[in-house]
Amino acid sequence: MHRGKLFPLFLLLMGLLVVLSSCASDAPKATQAPTEAPTIEPTVLPEVQETEAAEDADGVIRLTMHFVDPSSSPYAKGGEKIAELVEKATDGKIVIEVLAGGVLGGERETIEMAMDGKLDIATAANSVMTNYIPQMNILDQAYLWKNSTEAHAAVDGPVGELIRERALTLGLHVIGFEESGFRNTFSTKPIDTMEDFAGVTIRTMENKYHQAAFSAFGANPVPMAYTEVFDALKDGTIDACENATANCLNSGYYEVTKHVTNTSHAFVYIVLCMSDNAWNRIPEDLRDPFMNAVKEGVAWEREALETANEEATETLKNLGVTFHDIDVAQLQAAYQAKAKEMGFTFDSTWQAAVDRTLEDLKDAE
Repeated sequence: MHRGKLFPLFLLLMGLLVVLSSCASDAPKATQAPTEAPTIEPTVLPEVQETEAAEDADGVIRLTMHFVDPSSSPYAKGGEKIAELVEKATDGKIVIEVLAGGVLGGERETIEMAMDGKLDIATAANSVMTNYIPQMNILDQAYLWKNSTEAHAAVDGPVGELIRERALTLGLHVIGFEESGFRNTFSTKPIDTMEDFAGVTIRTMENKYHQAAFSAFGANPVPMAYTEVFDALKDGTIDACENATANCLNSGYYEVTKHVTNTSHAFVYIVLCMSDNAWNRIPEDLRDPFMNAVKEGVAWEREALETANEEATETLKNLGVTFHDIDVAQLQAAYQAKAKEMGFTFDSTWQAAVDRTLEDLKDAE
């Protein structure tokens, strides 16, 4: 090749060598590479630390309480009252945010979240809690209590103590018992006597004691998800359902079920379950004020529920719903005969606690 043509090529090669040399001198040393490689760790860890710091920097303990029922329900309103009273009793050192409407999931899901320390305070009906504390099934039986005084005395006394003891083994602190109260029957046709239950298909919870009761009355009990009940009533799949009277109004059942029968067949509690993690965050000096405020809030919810049921009754009557009284003693006798036939028995310690509750009330009369 001609020398004149080689010289430009020589210059080009020399230029490339200079560039490569410059890049090599700017490259990080092998020992520096690990400090730049884990880019995720420096961004994630500060975020977690900032969340914890924000929670404690002002000395405020922030908790979350969850309800499956809507914010308009007496239970969720009771939760709001508890939050208000706790904040006041602790001078703003404990603040509770109340979530309602099942935004975090159903009762079983959220109870398990609390067990795992992923939710501060979960709430669930006593029938749901029997999945974790089987002895609580004693509270599921029909016609266990004659009135709310008996129902309250049990969970505020010996039965409640047993529930708290068992809950601790699950990593839960039961801090109170709100209530859904006595359940009545909503139907598309009038039910005045036990004989009127014959052939009635009624939705119940998946609870063998409630189902046994309606079977004893002559009805056909069918377990069904709560969310499916309204449509089932509307299309005639079922003829009736049962719940607290206020729920006949809140759920819109009154549009289809123009009759409410005061069966008062079961009493339902709403158990407030606090995780170990949340409980341990409360300093010793704040635990009594905290628990006293919860107790006051629970009492408020129980009264609010009674008022809500009374107001719902009047509203439902104005909407064309007819209320029917029934011979409750006859229903109770029928259930007890069915329970004996099916061999229902309960843990002896828990049965003794129920018996003691009733004896103490009788002695106090």
